[in-house]
Amino acid sequence: MQPIKSKPQLNSAQSHDAAALRDIVAHILGAATQRGASAAEAGVSIENGFSVNVRLGEVETVEHNRDKGLGVTVYFGQRKGSASTTDFSHKAIAETVQAACDIARYTEADSYAGLAEPQFLAKEIPALDLLHPWSLDTGAAIELATACEDAARATDARITNSEGAYVSTHIGTRVYGNSNGFLGDYASSHHSLGCTVIAQHEEQMQRDYWYSVSRVPAQLQDKISVGQMAAQRAVQRLQARHIKTQQAPVIFQAEVARGLLGHLVRAISGGSLYRKASFLLDSLGQSLFPANFSIDERPHIPQALGSSPFDSEGVATQAHYLVQDGVLRNYVLDCYAARRLGMQTTGNAGGVHNLFINDSGCDLPALLQQMQRGVLVTEVMGQGVNTVTGDYSRGATGFWIENGEIQYPIEEFTLAGNLRQMFSQLVAVGNDVDTRGNLFTGSWLVENMMIAGE
Repeated sequence: MQPIKSKPQLNSAQSHDAAALRDIVAHILGAATQRGASAAEAGVSIENGFSVNVRLGEVETVEHNRDKGLGVTVYFGQRKGSASTTDFSHKAIAETVQAACDIARYTEADSYAGLAEPQFLAKEIPALDLLHPWSLDTGAAIELATACEDAARATDARITNSEGAYVSTHIGTRVYGNSNGFLGDYASSHHSLGCTVIAQHEEQMQRDYWYSVSRVPAQLQDKISVGQMAAQRAVQRLQARHIKTQQAPVIFQAEVARGLLGHLVRAISGGSLYRKASFLLDSLGQSLFPANFSIDERPHIPQALGSSPFDSEGVATQAHYLVQDGVLRNYVLDCYAARRLGMQTTGNAGGVHNLFINDSGCDLPALLQQMQRGVLVTEVMGQGVNTVTGDYSRGATGFWIENGEIQYPIEEFTLAGNLRQMFSQLVAVGNDVDTRGNLFTGSWLVENMMIAGE
């Protein structure tokens, strides 16, 4: 098996781990073939790091972890078996491969099962610059988390309690290979800093939080501003009022709007489609958003949290549109779902990679001015989203807007609508993009929704 071309790794210790993991994957594939499997695939990963949590100036937890795991899937024709283990010894690997083979021999044949076709596999690994270790020891991490919490508690006298602050840092390597000739790996890092505090006014208490996350330590938001933001968000929610049931425009703040993008992804994902459990079944080529909005995937952005050179089946990731000029152009498919639907994989086994919706060139204050009167939603709760019908019903908190300005916080109301209608009534998207994940969006202004209050 010839490994695909890979750019030099950034960290020699991590490279050594990758080389060892590649050997394990190659060994697993060979062992599966020796046991009569007509095809096989294997994935191995290892991650290490630590996290600290402090609360009210005291250390609550310090957790160091070194996680590892491997999984193997074998095919006997189109009968499939899978097994996994966290033990990398030769004996455990042999037993895991044997277990997968035993399972496959007793499963029903599935005509859609199988490895990714060779023409879709990644031929080269782009340099995505995903690995940035943080030279942070436990003591420094505790100091950082403590300073973040102290900043939050000092922001306002109404911050009366804290649920704590945390610092987390992890690096890891993933290797995937299959018997169609693919063997690839990449290393990545993930660092975060966050804080949650409680504000009180008379008998009312409100809780809120803020956090920062990045692959690059130097790109994390400053500890003081993270703490202050958590405190300001909690204080702003004090003295919340109830509103009457009505219809009104709604702005979903960026971190909440990210969830709306997530609902879209789930509705156009292969599993929902071939099970006929999506309100967007048979919707390719249909107008879904207004014509001035497009949604595209950009999997090769250096250092981005959602970047990946290949998906979990070894298929090359590539930039493409899901929605173009308002029209749904592509689904989100792995190989199995693509076969079920009579289509081709989109390189999305394991999910999407850096999804963007274009903004309308205005910030959040400009969106408020455009809306004039309505609700700014800062948090939603509950599980009231039906992907089969598109019906949307979530409890929410936020602010009442009059004359384009925030008037007062509001709570204990419910937003009700249908996702297809919400998408079609998208008026504007802010440029206040939330970059803390793989779904990139600013705040959404939706023309009209039912708001159930008093």
